[in-house]
Amino acid sequence: MRADSESVVGGKCNLPIFRHIYPGVSDVTPARISMRSLSTRARLISFLRTPIIKPLSTTRSMASNHGPPPPRPAFDPKPSFKFTQPPNPNWKFGQGLTDEAVGGKDWKEAYQAGYKTFDTTKEEPGAIYKLLISGVTPRPIAFVSSVSPDGVPNLAPFSYFQVVSHDPPLLMVAFSHPPGREKDSCANIRQTKEFTVNIISEPFVEAANFTAVDAPAGENEWTGSGLTPEPSTAVGPPRVQESAFSMECELHKIDDFHSDRNPDHLSTSLVVGRIKLIHLRKDVLTEKNTADAEKLKAISRLGDITYARIGDGFQIPRPSWKDVEGEYRKTA
Repeated sequence: MRADSESVVGGKCNLPIFRHIYPGVSDVTPARISMRSLSTRARLISFLRTPIIKPLSTTRSMASNHGPPPPRPAFDPKPSFKFTQPPNPNWKFGQGLTDEAVGGKDWKEAYQAGYKTFDTTKEEPGAIYKLLISGVTPRPIAFVSSVSPDGVPNLAPFSYFQVVSHDPPLLMVAFSHPPGREKDSCANIRQTKEFTVNIISEPFVEAANFTAVDAPAGENEWTGSGLTPEPSTAVGPPRVQESAFSMECELHKIDDFHSDRNPDHLSTSLVVGRIKLIHLRKDVLTEKNTADAEKLKAISRLGDITYARIGDGFQIPRPSWKDVEGEYRKTA
């Protein structure tokens, strides 16, 4: 099926064509379509005139880099998240690491083995990358949807990601660029100043992982993933319908960093986005208007190509100065 770029004009949308861009969306009405993003969606329609992804045989998959995984047990479908007590519920002021903590004694003894120190000025960037992502864990994943100025959609996961502030509501995503080329997601955000960030949950992690494919510029990762673009409200790029927690963002600022070893190489871009709208699926919503961790089933990244699900959670109250001031005075 071919789409006609003239189907979005004068603030009106040809709904059959619009549903072709957003397959699976059955309840679209003109009122739901952001006027601000109509031009972007018109370009998306034009983009559908040409094939949008090559056969998988023409791209190198993540598995080909690492080989087949060893035999492992099947994924446990039972919910993994539950509340427990903390490792040392009887911890008291000034105790530090104690033998009473679960694993505490072994942890203290392991300290005797010493440390290996890595000088980042002497290590290769690839080695630093592997080391950092194995130690800074777990990392949340930003599943970023963007659209190029020409209307080419892009979808990719990034684990250099975190919330920065709630007032103003800001998040950050960092993009590591290969030599001679800016990551498509970053280039799109730089030019259009809009994107969405979606949280990946257990049921669709394989589909999300597909979008990490090293496809050539201009290819559409949505197609291979089979995921569903959901029309955004305030920005042009769609959000991921399968995601239970999505944020529509506008570019707040972008900082570029160059390689220490090759100052001409743009190695990293740090994008700070202003969160305009947050979409939280109702079945994941708590009475406090927050996300239920057990129901959200958010996925995180560890080192190498390892993902992780949320395990046990425990609550530790923050100390109040009113309650601990006396203990401080005793040690003075």
